[in-house]
Amino acid sequence: MAGNSKVEFYGLSTCGWCKKTKQWLDDNRIDYESVYVDLTQGEERERIKDRVLQFVSRLSFPVVIVNDGARVIQGYKVEELEECLG
Repeated sequence: MAGNSKVEFYGLSTCGWCKKTKQWLDDNRIDYESVYVDLTQGEERERIKDRVLQFVSRLSFPVVIVNDGARVIQGYKVEELEECLG
């Protein structure tokens, strides 16, 4: 599925689970857009938060959104990442 999937990663720069998730994506050569929410400000941060909250009930990172919400993985869940993108 990963070959033609649009993958978005949202995380925090200080989050160990976020770093592990990004590392998994990198190790598996997944193309993805990456945003560290805590490094954004003002309107950009609000826009990003709104985007993430379209797919999850609360802001808890990391969040990986595949194909505009066809699949959403919140947290470091290797089995779900492998099933969806591996």
